[in-house]
Amino acid sequence: MNSNYRRGALAADEPVVLLDRKDREYLSRLDQRRPIAIRGGKISVDDIIGRDEGCVVKSSYNEPFLVFRPTLPQLIPNLPRTAQVIYPKDLGPILIWADLFPGARVVEAGVGAGALSMALLRAIGPDGQLFSYEIREDFAELAQKNVARYFGPAASWKITLGDVAAALDETDIDRVMLDLPEPWHVIESAYKALRPGGILLCYLPTVIQVKSLVDALRDDKRFACIETSETLMRFWHIKGMSVRPQHRMVAHTGFLTTARRLADGEKDIPRAP
Repeated sequence: MNSNYRRGALAADEPVVLLDRKDREYLSRLDQRRPIAIRGGKISVDDIIGRDEGCVVKSSYNEPFLVFRPTLPQLIPNLPRTAQVIYPKDLGPILIWADLFPGARVVEAGVGAGALSMALLRAIGPDGQLFSYEIREDFAELAQKNVARYFGPAASWKITLGDVAAALDETDIDRVMLDLPEPWHVIESAYKALRPGGILLCYLPTVIQVKSLVDALRDDKRFACIETSETLMRFWHIKGMSVRPQHRMVAHTGFLTTARRLADGEKDIPRAP
């Protein structure tokens, strides 16, 4: 990804997010062929191109809007999608618990709309490699469009249409990330792909799925350091003397389970009762 893509004056064809007086967010793109049509009227793209982030523009109804390049938390919930995306509150912990680093070689399965793909591409940088697998052609096409449209060039990304359990042939992989309903069927393929010490991370919505996965990993005995967690996030309302939690919060969305691949030929040590 070009480091200048997200710096400097706003340019044609860039994604932007507009915020109104109620802090409502509108994701759009600076397409010079048409104005931005949102609640509050229309906004001329020419009034935005060439200006710095954080500028104020007026709509055709004289409504003011702030203009920024979208952050990942602003971008991902607004992505075009046909299935649920992994939300920002889970993407942050995923990057930390999977210990992503610049230059990492990563396998991802279950691409969906490309939300996790964007986060992974940013984390591994231009020197890393992301190998994504998606069984549905429509999801794969949508993810590619979203990454190209809202993230930018991604030369280090390869997407393969197929079942990761059967099609995965990469080796010396640092991290395997699975957003699949039955990831225990991929344990063998993940083991063969991962380097010793590599991390397997699975995202699952229900604890029944988590139990099946953890039982399978423990029975396999070639993975250790098996941990499961979830993240709950609550925003706060702070206005004048009114300081309180927001009435709504982003509670359960999914569980993260991580495990580390052991060296070739090794088995996990017996655990204390």
